[in-house]
Parts: sequence; C-alpha cells; structure tokens
Amino acid sequence: MSASVGFCSRWFISTCDRWLVAVDSKQDREPFVFDCSTAEKKPKNPSTDGDEGGAEETRSDRILAFAVSPCGNLVALTDDSKRLILFRCEASSWRCISVRFVVRRCTSLAFSQAEDQLLAADKSGDVYSFSVLNPDQDGELKMGHLSMVLAVTLSLDDRFIITSDRDEKIRVSCLRSPYNIQSFCLGHKQFISALLVPPGHSQRLVSGSGDGTLRLWEFESGRHLQSVDLRDLMDPEKTDNDNEKEKRCGVRGHRCGVRGHCVDHLYSVFTGVLSVLRVSLVQFFSLDQDQLSPHSRLTPPHQPLDVTFDPEGRLWVLMDSDHSPLQIYTHRCGSWQCDTDSPDLTRVSAAFRIHWDKLDASVRTASRFDHLYVVNYDNVSEYMKKKQQRLDQQSQKRNLDQKRRPDAKKMKTPTANS
Repeated sequence: MSASVGFCSRWFISTCDRWLVAVDSKQDREPFVFDCSTAEKKPKNPSTDGDEGGAEETRSDRILAFAVSPCGNLVALTDDSKRLILFRCEASSWRCISVRFVVRRCTSLAFSQAEDQLLAADKSGDVYSFSVLNPDQDGELKMGHLSMVLAVTLSLDDRFIITSDRDEKIRVSCLRSPYNIQSFCLGHKQFISALLVPPGHSQRLVSGSGDGTLRLWEFESGRHLQSVDLRDLMDPEKTDNDNEKEKRCGVRGHRCGVRGHCVDHLYSVFTGVLSVLRVSLVQFFSLDQDQLSPHSRLTPPHQPLDVTFDPEGRLWVLMDSDHSPLQIYTHRCGSWQCDTDSPDLTRVSAAFRIHWDKLDASVRTASRFDHLYVVNYDNVSEYMKKKQQRLDQQSQKRNLDQKRRPDAKKMKTPTANS
C-alpha cells in the first residue's frame, strides 16, 4: 500500500510504511505515532504459518489498509504481519483498544454504520467480521469469493455488505445472512478496486476499476445506470502511447466531500497510466438524478498519491514530493484554490514531514494494482508463426530430397547393366 491519508474528526491521519501518524490540525499538541513493528507479535503456529506461499513468511510490518468509523471516533489498521489493530480517538488523545490477528493478509477494511462491526477482506477472498464492542473477540467468517477481494463497504442502513474482487464482479449480500446473495453488479472488464455508497444516495453505488471506468449502479437490483470512461477526460497528447502497459488507467479510490446531508463532490484519483506518464490530475464529479457528471478538476504541482476531505470540506492532497508533500484546496467562487498560508497545513506538515522524509520514494508510490491486470496473450498468432516455420522446414526438406533422387538413379543405372 502506498502512503494514504484521511481524517478522524479534526485529526489528520496518514499511513506511511509501518507508521500511523495522527496530527491535530487545530491545536499545537504532540502527534500520535504508532509503529507497527513495536506491536504485539502473532504467536507462531506451525500448522497455519506459511500458508501464503512458503514455509516461512517474510513480515515487514507495512500497513496494508486502514479505515475510519463513520462518526470519526475509531480507526482500524491491518499490516503485513496479519495484525488488526483498533484505536479510539478522543478529543485530545489516542488509545489502542486491541490487537487481534487475521488468518491472511487483508486488502480492505470497513466499519458498519452502527460502528459495532469491523469487516476485513483478505487476499484469499474471505471476509471476516470483528466485534468493536468486544475488542478481544476473534473474527467470524462472513462470506467468501473465489478470487481476491479488493474492496468492501456497507449500505448506509447496514442491510447489505458489498464486495468486489479481482474477477470483475461486485457482489451484494445480506449482512445478517451473507449466504443470501441479493444481486451481482456486472460490467467491468478488469479488477474492481474501489466502492462507495455516497451519503444522500442510499440506493446508489459508485465503483472504480482497472479498466479505467467509473460505473454507477442501483446495487440492490444490480442495475447498471452509467459508465464514465476516465480516459476520455484526459489530454489525448499525454496518453498517446503504443505501450499497452502505459495505457492502463485505474481508479485508486473515492472520497466524498459532505456538508450537512448533501454530497458536494466525488473525486477519483487515477493510477496506472497517470503514474507511468507522471500526469498530475484530480478529477471531480457531481452526482445528481442518477447521473455522474464531470464537475471540475485540479492539477497539483506533483503526482497525487491520495486525497481526503476534512470536516470543513477542504481537500487535502498528498503528493509525491520531497519538499512539499501536502497541500490544501478550498472551494471558492466555483473553483478549487490552493490555500498555502493555512495555519492548519503548517501545523500538520511540520509533524508529518518527520516520518515522510524517512520513506524511500519507491515505498511512497508503490502500487498494489499493477500485478492485478489480466494479461492477454495472442496465442493464435504465436501458433500460426510456429506452424509456418514447420511448413517451411518440411518444404525445404522435400526440395532437398527431390534433388537427391535423380543423382541416386544415375548411380544405380550402371550397376544394373553390368
């Protein structure tokens, strides 16, 4: 997982390699820093250890995913050592509630709206439910896919659990009885990396995929409402490349800027082709009457790695930069304007830079999506090429045999007459 950002109440949160860093954006106080390498270790179990590709696992303590509860009081993270760690955020302090362990490395986390459950999806395709009210209780297996689950979320009324996988499927299941499948949302052509049920649109689902599209669904019925090809919104000159790998365009994630009960903006950060071509772009969409419409865009000075909205509706952008990795944008007069003189930005950047500078550039920008693309091999052309080579060899052999036969007859004729 590359570096990510979020907000828990007024606390700015960032995950950088094995560190969780939380900084109070409104007051000058000591930041909360949690180093996963110092957390409780999972007891070794010979019967289960090594089930992910080797007799002995390599554990880096790197954070793989994190989630913030709807009310902003709880934060959960999971790391490469299969820990699931739960924190409670108070007005002026943080507290680690529990350290539990998952069966396999996780790919996505999500809190229920009631904040009584924490869902964890793993690389084998299983989804477990962990109790928030009983933080020492082990996880309960809720459901499973046949391929890696990449994103999990819940409906706003906690009736449905929505999951997406590497095999281009979105599955909608009943949370109380996940073996009852409500619907499938089908249409993407590559892995599905992001899911969002926008506040104020409780029956709608926005999905993002490695095929470079955003899709809008009525998820309870599985009905497809709209598809937006993100490549159509890019500058053709910057995406004109014959290399198939550099044409990839995937969606990293979604965020909503919420004021009251209205969704102001939906954003998508593009990865793949943009990370390869170093195009700096954040695209905004508005959702109204079952229609996703490109609203506006901004072009940060460096490649955006992640973005998040704070409680005031301002957009914080984390960029691939050594000198100025954070910027704040405020929506004024119909456009997003950079607020470089914000005291909140100064306060957060001072604490954040200490840990940001420790990271290698490759760790900051590492993508978890590149290896998920389905690679198409042209077996027919390769077969035809080899077949033609065999035919040419056979033809050369026949021609050589025909040339040798007359010479053999001439040699046999004198022997017969004698």
